[in-house]
Amino acid sequence: MTVANGSGPHEKPAQEKPAQEKPAQEKPGPAEDSRQGTQGPSIADIAAGYAEKAGLQRNSHGHVDILKSAGGVQGIAESIVPGLVFLIAFMVTRDLPASLIASLASAAVFTVVRLVQRRPLTQALAGIAGVAISAWLANTTGKAEDFYVLGFYTNVAYIVGMVLSILLKWPIAGLLFGFVRNEGFEWRKKPERLRAYVIGTWVVIAVLALRLVVQVPLYFMGEPGLAALATMRLIMGAPLYILGLWIAWLLTRPAPGQKPVRDTQPSKPSSSD
Repeated sequence: MTVANGSGPHEKPAQEKPAQEKPAQEKPGPAEDSRQGTQGPSIADIAAGYAEKAGLQRNSHGHVDILKSAGGVQGIAESIVPGLVFLIAFMVTRDLPASLIASLASAAVFTVVRLVQRRPLTQALAGIAGVAISAWLANTTGKAEDFYVLGFYTNVAYIVGMVLSILLKWPIAGLLFGFVRNEGFEWRKKPERLRAYVIGTWVVIAVLALRLVVQVPLYFMGEPGLAALATMRLIMGAPLYILGLWIAWLLTRPAPGQKPVRDTQPSKPSSSD
């Protein structure tokens, strides 16, 4: 106000100066809009939504929470127990329909538990749908090993999708980890970051491909290979996924000289001061 009042003896300049100061007061707006978006979701919001839908979670330190990303202890149990129940029931009774019903019942129990806990049913419903389809396939063919065949097609679909994401220069690892690191989509503008996320995506692809390499031959062994197939499905399910995700996270870390985007945000107020 002192500068404005000293700009001249007339009143008009004094009145025009506050009008010129308004844009200066509005300057923080774009800085906030870069994080929140003025006309809709920002790039960071889109990345966050994608990562959350994919199940990726971060802890209080801003790092990827591997256990939560796998659905937590309950989520891991939901992915393991139905297959384990099927295997045990079939090995004991040799009754395929009864074993399939027992597996479906165990998946339904988890859905009821989530209802009681008032937790989202998405993961439980997806799990019971997968078990239902697997049970239908095994019951239709009369082959117990066909209970696990759906997983092969799922792995192939994921591999194809991830390879396409690399070819299109939108690697899946970047979409997921970019959210955790508050990079949004800015990593695509930096060749070294893009390269790192391509490598991270290949790690996840390698995990999925390893499942096929190990499990498909066991599947073609028929019933004699059922126990080994079921065991490998359990070991190479959530545990291997967690390991692969963690390795991909480590390989895609920014170089020591590179500052994550979240580290640069607190410096904005000091620069304006």
